[in-house]
Amino acid sequence: MSSDLASFVAGLPKAELHLHLEGTLEPELKFALAARNGIELAEKTVEEVRATYDFTDLTSFLAVYYPAMQVLQTADDFHDLAWAYLERAHADGVVHVEMFFDPQAHTSRGVPFVDVIGGYRRAVVRAERELGISAELILCFLRDFSAEHAMSTLMEALPYRSWIVGVGLDSDERDNPPAKFQAVFARAKQEGFLTTMHCDIDQVGSIDNIRSVLDEIGVDRIDHGTNIVEDPALVALAKERGLGFTTCPISNSFVTEQMKSDEIVQLLREGLRVTVNSDDPAYFGGYIADNYVALAEKAGLDRADLAQLAINSFEASWLTPARRAEYIARVREFAG
Repeated sequence: MSSDLASFVAGLPKAELHLHLEGTLEPELKFALAARNGIELAEKTVEEVRATYDFTDLTSFLAVYYPAMQVLQTADDFHDLAWAYLERAHADGVVHVEMFFDPQAHTSRGVPFVDVIGGYRRAVVRAERELGISAELILCFLRDFSAEHAMSTLMEALPYRSWIVGVGLDSDERDNPPAKFQAVFARAKQEGFLTTMHCDIDQVGSIDNIRSVLDEIGVDRIDHGTNIVEDPALVALAKERGLGFTTCPISNSFVTEQMKSDEIVQLLREGLRVTVNSDDPAYFGGYIADNYVALAEKAGLDRADLAQLAINSFEASWLTPARRAEYIARVREFAG
């Protein structure tokens, strides 16, 4: 790709809607937090840490992902993690972000919920003040934990309702279908949360899980979800509802043979609100601008296509209509 097009991508105003804060833990920060908290790591260099990033599927990724979180101990740690990501996102042209966080991965090892969300919240407020980025938090339940644990986490989050825009569902999808958490999501809706769920690529029963998410759970957005192209009727239903799809090309290429560019472009051409995001960029080696560039290179997208993806990112966001329209106008002005 030409440097001109890469520069266009970096300057293109965009929203990021599929970003796991814990997945932005770069090795350098991991070492710094380990030193701060008196934790001895098995790896001694950045190169040794990166050498562990040998992923062939979702399970092998999670086996590295969760143990790394042990260095996150205090509210300051969570602030520093989120702030490092927000600075990087700002450099990539992100003006709005809706960020996943996994409180159960921390509370289950003794970190208080208030420290997790308190640290993240400080970074959110600081980003708006210092970087001009609007940011929201999405609480994700870990699907390989019990539904009862998810419900208790939802109850623990209620005092911080104004800090959390919605709830999601992530982690290992095998034997953990959406229906397992139907009651939790019904209660979350009653409490006023917006909802999304991961429908990871090429899972056993992927299309059945997507159908369940649409028909039984009734989510406001779907994370990943490109297997929906296997059922044209579901594609039509998602388009009719105006659902957004938060795809992640680079991370796709780690857990399957290719980045699902054909499916992403098919959804784009059919007029669905498909978006491009970075997922867990510290582990997959690409932040959001890298993902736009990688998809454009693979699929031969032009500037108009990239601008439409940016517009989709705002249309699929949970911004107010007025702010959504403002950002879309900025995209169109930038793209000419």
